Amino acid sequence: MAGANHPRCCHLPTLLAIISAAALLLFFPRFSTTAAAAVDKGTNRSSLLGEPREWATGKDEAEILAEAEARAAAGGEGLLARDDGREFHSLDGMLQWAIGNSDPDKLREKAAELESLSAEELLKRQMEIKELMETLKVPSDAELMKIAIADLNNSSVLLEDRRRALQELLLFVEPIDNANDLDKLGGLLPLIQELSNADEGMRTTSAWVLGKASQNNVLVQNQILGYGALQGLVKMGYSSSAPEAAKALYAVSSLIRDNEHGQELFLSENGYAMLQHVLSTTRTNVRLQKKVVSLLAYIADFQLNTGKSQAPSLSNYFFVKSVVEMISSVPDLDLQEKALLAVRSLLQLTSADATDLQKFSGLNDSLNTLRLQLDELTSHEEQREYALEVEILRREVHIVFQQKIDQARVVAT
Repeated sequence: MAGANHPRCCHLPTLLAIISAAALLLFFPRFSTTAAAAVDKGTNRSSLLGEPREWATGKDEAEILAEAEARAAAGGEGLLARDDGREFHSLDGMLQWAIGNSDPDKLREKAAELESLSAEELLKRQMEIKELMETLKVPSDAELMKIAIADLNNSSVLLEDRRRALQELLLFVEPIDNANDLDKLGGLLPLIQELSNADEGMRTTSAWVLGKASQNNVLVQNQILGYGALQGLVKMGYSSSAPEAAKALYAVSSLIRDNEHGQELFLSENGYAMLQHVLSTTRTNVRLQKKVVSLLAYIADFQLNTGKSQAPSLSNYFFVKSVVEMISSVPDLDLQEKALLAVRSLLQLTSADATDLQKFSGLNDSLNTLRLQLDELTSHEEQREYALEVEILRREVHIVFQQKIDQARVVAT
């Protein structure tokens, strides 16, 4: 990235034995069994960017240590880089890459060798590795997050580098400790400000970072809500760009999940109108339809479980009619299942008043049409099990609907 004084890169093409065999096994000896098991299976499950990799041949550890020390003495310091020039962003990333690129036979040999060391020998090896890592000066996640945040705050930084800063933050906020530090490091406000950036990619990735940082994290949820981010996210939900609208919905869902205050703010920002807009304008975009229906089902379930009164917007005719129609009109079993879950919750929230039940007037027809579709799917072996599961849910919705009708008849008499 540009814009900040970044540490220079030290190229160590063969860190494999140091990192995977020494650092991993010495600093995390309990992990050696897991690493060896992965090697025995011949699988490579680890890579910095999730890319499949072939096993590489590692050099002798003494040779690599000598190379590392020589490079450090020559003035190389800072971020470590791979042979292809791409940087390791942290020690953890380096470890992951090293495991994925290590020779499995050498890993087994190192594991056996280290298990035979005495306590004194093991301590000596640990100190050697610690001194080497201190020489390499690998920055912490917090330090790297500060660099990315500084780039977002620097208006002179090129757009390409600002995008890279967001991608790096997207990786860093996944661990909950890093997400909790985001506001302390001054990262939340710049991210929220980027929601109004003229560049769609910047808006979209910023919403993605906020959603990932706040997912199942009430501390970060409340911090972001306190800065008023919902207003910008709701506005993004109206975007004609499906990726932007999808990430806005993702962030909204992360912010209000299990957060009563967040749901109240969503209502005050007229968020339900945005959901209606998405449902009415994206009928051919199954992905967005799923996100909206899942969010509606979640909100209804939350209200049921907490005993809160139903939000008037949630029970309006448009929402109910749209979700009921999805049960039979959209040839996507996953979406139909989500629509059934939403209808079940909406029915349970609905009173036994005949007027309220009129909103579900097309439900019987939709359920019957779906039953015929599911009967057809059960004849296909690859879909039979899933179709049977959805059929169970369909019958449950039918029972709940009939119970509501019976209650309405009793009330009417």
